Amino acid sequence: MTEHTDSQFRIERDSMGDRQIASSVYYGIQTLRAIENFPISGIKPLYTYVDAGLIIKKATAIVNGELNCIPQDISQAIVQATDEILAGKFRDQFVVDVYQAGAGTSHHMNINEVLANRALEILGEEKGNYKRVSPNDHVNYGQSTNDVIPTAIRIGGLLALSKTLHPAIDSAIASLENKAVEFQDIVKSGRTHLQDAVPVRLGENFQAWAQILTEHQNRIYTASGDLMVLGLGGSAAGTGLNTHPLYRARVVEVLSKLIETPLEPAPHLMAAMQSMAPFVNVSGALRNLAQDLVKISHDLRLMDSGPKTGLKEIQLPPVQPGSSIMPGKYNPVMAEMTSMVCFQVMGYDSAIALAAQAGQLELNVMMPLIAYNLIHSIEILGNTIAALTERCIEGITANQERCLAYAEGSLALVTALNTHIGYLNAAAVAKESLETGKSLRQIVLERGLMNEAELATVLNLEQMSAILPLSRESKQID
Repeated sequence: MTEHTDSQFRIERDSMGDRQIASSVYYGIQTLRAIENFPISGIKPLYTYVDAGLIIKKATAIVNGELNCIPQDISQAIVQATDEILAGKFRDQFVVDVYQAGAGTSHHMNINEVLANRALEILGEEKGNYKRVSPNDHVNYGQSTNDVIPTAIRIGGLLALSKTLHPAIDSAIASLENKAVEFQDIVKSGRTHLQDAVPVRLGENFQAWAQILTEHQNRIYTASGDLMVLGLGGSAAGTGLNTHPLYRARVVEVLSKLIETPLEPAPHLMAAMQSMAPFVNVSGALRNLAQDLVKISHDLRLMDSGPKTGLKEIQLPPVQPGSSIMPGKYNPVMAEMTSMVCFQVMGYDSAIALAAQAGQLELNVMMPLIAYNLIHSIEILGNTIAALTERCIEGITANQERCLAYAEGSLALVTALNTHIGYLNAAAVAKESLETGKSLRQIVLERGLMNEAELATVLNLEQMSAILPLSRESKQID
């Protein structure tokens, strides 16, 4: 209910009493109470999460209108209101802190109130006239926070993956593969335990990273399949109370069309409401990706270390001055940023795991935390990978001479001699080389262990660093 005192304010009423609300705002009394109750972080809901809720409200309005559960004009006004906001209007009206009432009731009512008040304007009514369009009785018909919010997390996750993370990974893979081709003929020293190892191709380093990201992309696709199974229609406790018999299947069908993703109703609505396992699964896949991204970013920093006192096998593109006091210094800032974001994603994953096990009986009341952490993780990972690709990977150049010098000077070259002179002889040669500074080739010849022709063949760096192809016979082994 609402009363108007003057042009600047209206009075809205809920079960707890009356409150004065600015006439200009589209949210209502329950949102106002949440603003007052939760002045916690100043962090407002993510756009993608808001979009997910709006798309759900659009689908439910369409279906409830088709099923004559709400009047057709109200259904159409709600749909128009959602389309306007999805197009960019009224974004400042979603104001509830991400740390809020358990299960997400405050955020949910924020959406319901904004849509109701905008629908009222579309119908030529004043904001707050909830007898005409109610946030609860019309916008929220047949719904509950308890089935809408877990569905919004699913939809928000799918939107963030398709718009942000998957395209970024695809671009990173393509860029790494291009560098793999560009650097394929450059031989460098391998390193294990940060010590000299047998020679490898610089291009294969980049191809390995591309393969790692490809495998993570596949894991995330697999995990995100869980997000396509919706408990929408479960209403308050998973029983479907106050919903039309055809609503559950129809609303999932409409949602599938709206986000162009194949969705399906959950086989047991109560289970879909209670378990946060799908979000834990996706978050775990994100954490797994983040861990390897940290490794890759650290590799880039090591290989670029220097310029005079480090490895300097590659040059990362300088994007900004690196010191406030040391002139001419450039730092691997894109790789450093990547690690920081990945650490944050790992932290979010831990919080999601704790929140997911904190449900009781018919509901998990920690969903606002899960919603923010999961969708934010997806988006910052996607933005990070995109920035790393564009401002770092694509501009990497190789120091071929430095790479070759390290490869030729590595004591690990002695490994290639094992099958020709035996492990113990090879170890003795390596020890003498380290102690005297003589080359492996010189010591082997002096000891009469091999002749010049044999050494030339065995110590061929190009051949030694080439990855052996998988033989046809190996592929046929079960």
